[in-house]
Amino acid sequence: MAFSPDFLEEIRARITLSSLVGRRVKLLRRGREHSGLCPFHNEKSPSFTVADDKGFFHCFGCGAHGDSIGFVMQSEGLSFPEAVERLAGEAGLEVPRQTPEEEARAEQRSSLFDVMEQAAAWYEANLAAPGGQEAGAYLRGRGLLPQTTAAFRLGFAPNRRGALRQALNGKGIDDEALIAVGLLKRPEDGGALRDYFFNRITFPIRDRRGRIIGFGGRAMGESKAKYLNSPETLLFHKGRVLFNLDKARKAAHDTGEVVVAEGYMDVIALAQEGFPAAVAPLGTAITEDQISELWRLAPEPVLCLDGDSAGRRAAYRAAERVLPLLQPGMSMKFAFLPDGEDPDSFLRGEGPQEMRRLLNGARPLVDVLWAKETEGRPSDTPERRAALRSAVRTAVGVIRDPELRQDYRSEMDQRYTAVFGPRPSQRGGQSGFSGPRAGHGAWGGSRGKAQPAMLRPRRKPEQLRRRQEQILLAVLINHPDLLAESAESIATLELSTPGLEGFRQALVDLISQDPGLDSEGLKCHLCDEGYSRDLAAVLDRDMYVHGKFARPDAAKDAARGGLEHVMALIRERQATRATQDVAREWAAEMNEDGLARLAATQKLNHEEEKRRTALDGDEGSERREPNPV
Repeated sequence: MAFSPDFLEEIRARITLSSLVGRRVKLLRRGREHSGLCPFHNEKSPSFTVADDKGFFHCFGCGAHGDSIGFVMQSEGLSFPEAVERLAGEAGLEVPRQTPEEEARAEQRSSLFDVMEQAAAWYEANLAAPGGQEAGAYLRGRGLLPQTTAAFRLGFAPNRRGALRQALNGKGIDDEALIAVGLLKRPEDGGALRDYFFNRITFPIRDRRGRIIGFGGRAMGESKAKYLNSPETLLFHKGRVLFNLDKARKAAHDTGEVVVAEGYMDVIALAQEGFPAAVAPLGTAITEDQISELWRLAPEPVLCLDGDSAGRRAAYRAAERVLPLLQPGMSMKFAFLPDGEDPDSFLRGEGPQEMRRLLNGARPLVDVLWAKETEGRPSDTPERRAALRSAVRTAVGVIRDPELRQDYRSEMDQRYTAVFGPRPSQRGGQSGFSGPRAGHGAWGGSRGKAQPAMLRPRRKPEQLRRRQEQILLAVLINHPDLLAESAESIATLELSTPGLEGFRQALVDLISQDPGLDSEGLKCHLCDEGYSRDLAAVLDRDMYVHGKFARPDAAKDAARGGLEHVMALIRERQATRATQDVAREWAAEMNEDGLARLAATQKLNHEEEKRRTALDGDEGSERREPNPV
């Protein structure tokens, strides 16, 4: 049985090769490819490679090579037609029967590609002709270089109805062929045939193999639709196509990234400014087929969206669409432009370096999902918080991969706990319990017995520093008015705990941008910026045992006094480090004066350390019972 090349290409496009091979071989991602032990011969070290973007596997040990169809044939011992039929069923495709009608249809498709090529050449010639001067000026005004216009084969459909029909009829292309590819249309009132595109700049849309299958058109005059795509035809299925896919494939392979924009001009501007792996989904919400196509290009495509409410809605729709399809290593990221900007205008105004910075800072899918479920949702009562928790769990419940679904559920639970605190069942006691956690004494002893301080292991200096810095941040989050008051002082502190320095800077940036932010708003923004785990650690109930002034219900004066005390400790530590650096320089001199100054400095440091009151309740000269939570 013979199968058309287009049908076989559709099978290969719908089934990711690594997912097919991965059912029989444990694959590990190595950059743009996957590798594992060859299923066709015995080996101890991996020599078997799968390249999704190229659509083939290869074993450097035994030489086995092929595509998805060849893999099924070799691994299951099936004939070519049997392998095609099995994969077609898996892809949801009906195997075409080679009837005379089907053969005629395949021949017709082949001839229609030539019709589209003729139309594209005619549109290009019109753009270069005197009648295309206005359209050419518009493209130059948008910043397009002549070589860019030529590379994308942009054209112009003149404002003369029937012009295309007349020109292509003169080349021997009849009306039925022009109707079949969507270049002519029959009006609903039964009038004369009309050109589908007129008075529009044309953008050829190509398939994976670079064949023109449709056009987009941008109106040059008044029109109900500024942009218009070809209708669905034998060649063109809008939901399966990505604009610039054929050109982006090689660039994505070379760079490991792909950028998804919203419009033709955005993609062209990105390509011109050094981002050739750019595509667009033709003005529709992204589809499952398009997501699969994107994952053939890169494991985490970046959606670059307009910085307005419509852009956020588009991000939320994309998140909904991609969640059920998620696979280990395959996801999506989101880059949000400033309000009122699109990639084209942003590149013209800010330049490619700023675009690179924005793309490098793209947010992961989990951040967008959290924002989608929490944005504008009230959470000021237990019932509303429970509804939020339920909505978030329902959202991640659509993920089909069980391990990935559980990972997302854990991440969402962590974010919820970071913002609202642990639920009673997570606190080790009943709701309303205000003493030490069950099974722990006030000083952390077991079974309700306080353990004498001198018998407990002393905390390491880095643990004390971390505790102090976490308490500092807890005060600022729970009392954002104090953060606003002391933002300049906080900005000059240097935190030594890995990860907390960025957390501190994020707090200062947030309160500087919006001094009226309350505690809940700060928490939500911090989670959105990827600090959910740090936030959960900072606001852990154990933290308040060591600094009750950090609690959200602490009196303002107590919170302010505690904040000043912790800041003083951290600044003293900074000063001590600086002094120690100088002392080391004195010691290095190895003379009498230097050693004397070193001894005096060490004595002062020792006295200062004895004076300092530690916050942990297990260190320092003043021993006080920590306040129970």
